[in-house]
Amino acid sequence: MTASEDPRVTIVPGRDLPAERIAVRADLDHPTPHPWWQRLLFGVAGVFFFVTALGLMKAGAAGLIPALEGSIFTDNPWSTLGLGWLGSCLVLSGSPVAASALTLLDGGAITVNEAFTMLTGSRLGASFVVVVVGVVYALRNKEQGERRAPISIGILSLLMTATIYLPAAMVGFLLLQRGTFDGFDIGTSPGLTSATDAAFGWSVDLLLEILPSWSLFPIGLAVLVVGFNCFDRVLPQIGAEDLERREVEWTSRMWPMFLAGCAVTMLTLSVSVSLTLLVPLVAKGHVRRSNTLPYIAGANITTLADTLVAAILIGNQDAVRVVVAVTSVVTVFTLVVLLTAYQPLRRTLLSITRWVLVSNRRLAGFAMVLFVVPLVLVAV
Repeated sequence: MTASEDPRVTIVPGRDLPAERIAVRADLDHPTPHPWWQRLLFGVAGVFFFVTALGLMKAGAAGLIPALEGSIFTDNPWSTLGLGWLGSCLVLSGSPVAASALTLLDGGAITVNEAFTMLTGSRLGASFVVVVVGVVYALRNKEQGERRAPISIGILSLLMTATIYLPAAMVGFLLLQRGTFDGFDIGTSPGLTSATDAAFGWSVDLLLEILPSWSLFPIGLAVLVVGFNCFDRVLPQIGAEDLERREVEWTSRMWPMFLAGCAVTMLTLSVSVSLTLLVPLVAKGHVRRSNTLPYIAGANITTLADTLVAAILIGNQDAVRVVVAVTSVVTVFTLVVLLTAYQPLRRTLLSITRWVLVSNRRLAGFAMVLFVVPLVLVAV
C-alpha cells in the first residue's frame, strides 16, 4: 500500500513534503491499536514481568546490603536523592528507579528517609527523556525558531518538576520523620500474595540457585523495564493526532490542561510518554508552550500510580507510606501553586527557558547541570 492509499495519511496540497515523510508522521501521531488478543497476551506478560521483577529486586536488594551500606551512594538522604535523579537520567525513565528505591528499602539496603529522597530524585530526572526527544525532533527542522519549540518542552518539564517537587519534598520529609503517615496502611490480601508468589515466585528461587543474590537486582531492573513496555501495548494508544482533534481553545485554560495531564499520565502509566506527547503538539503550533505548565503539573501527580501499586505488591508498609508521603505533599503543593502563583511562576519559567535557548552553549550548559548536580549530591 502506498502512502496515498493509506487512510491514515492526509496529503496536503501545495506542501513540498515527500509522501514517505507524511506516512512516517501519520504512524507517529496516530499509533495503530493492537488487536484485543494481543493486548490480552501483553497484559498477562506485563503482570508476569512486573511481579517477577519486584521479586528479583527484593531478593537482590538483600545481597546488595554489604556493598551499599555506608557507601557513597546510600550514606545519607542527599546521596540517594542524587542517585535517583542520576539513575532516571541514565535510563531515560523514572518508574524503574522509583521501584528500585522501594525494593532497596524492603531489602534493608536503605532507610525510609533515603527511600523517600531516592523516589523524589527519580521524579526530577524522569523529564530528561523529554529533552532528548525534543532535541531529536528539533533536528528535523531547519529553521532555528522551529527547533526551539520542541526543546523548550523538555526544559519547561524539568523546571516545573523541580519547582514543585523540591519544596514539597522538604515538607514531606519532615512529615514522614514526625510520623504523620505512620497510621496509613494499605496491604494486599494473603490470598493475592500467595497466588502471585505461586505463579511468579519460582523464577526467583530458580535464579538464586545458579546466580549470586546481588545479581538479581540488575536482572530484576531489566525485567521491570520489559514489563512496563508490555503495559504500554495494553493501555490505550494516545497519539498527538488524537489530542489535535479536540477543541484547541481548552488548551489555553489552566484546569482543563491540568486534568488532561493527570488523565493522560494515568492512562499511559508513564510521565515520560505523556510529556513527550507535548513535543509534536507544540512544534506544530496546536498548543502554546506557555500553556503547558498545568499539564506538566498534573502529569507529575498521577505518575506515581504505578509506584504505589509496586509498593502494595511488595507488601512493605514503609514503602507504601513513602509513596503516599510524596504523592500527597506534591498534590497539595501543586494545587496551592496553581491557585496562588500560577501567572508569576509561568512568567519566570518561560523567561528561564528563553534564556537557555538563546544559544547552543547555554543549552549544553543546562544539560550538563542536570548531571553535575546529582553527582555532587551523591558525593556529599
